[in-house]
Amino acid sequence: MELVTPELGLVFWTTISFLIFLFLLRKFAWKPILGAINDRERSIEDSLAKADAAKFEMERLSEEIEASLKQARIERDDILSEARKVKEKIIAESKDAAQAEGAKMIEKARIEITSLKAIAMADVKNQVASLSLEIAEKVLRKQFEDSKKQDELVTELLKEVKI
Repeated sequence: MELVTPELGLVFWTTISFLIFLFLLRKFAWKPILGAINDRERSIEDSLAKADAAKFEMERLSEEIEASLKQARIERDDILSEARKVKEKIIAESKDAAQAEGAKMIEKARIEITSLKAIAMADVKNQVASLSLEIAEKVLRKQFEDSKKQDELVTELLKEVKI
């Protein structure tokens, strides 16, 4: 029953022991423990601050990358638009040049056809004239074989001619 009702000496020495233990803990253990806790707290706060700074930097870099991508897309669209314009211009110029060349070729062919036609017509006229002369010569030879027919022809021609 001694534990249930302690004596005064036991209480006194237990209190003294507790106070000495408390003093020793405070003197040698609490400062290093509190210092370690404070160092750990500062380390955690620094890490959180660095994490916030890194997060802010990542957001800034993300925005810069997004802006760069947007600018690159705009430049790509401009380059593609310019390429389309150049392509259309080259096609239009080629088409115009081809049409002009075709028109020149058609005009040259027309002139050549006209000149060949004129040459052919002159040739036909010459052939018709020579044939007509040959026919006339043959007809006249037959008519002039007889002198009576010659006289009739001269008389007839004289009647037609009016002086």
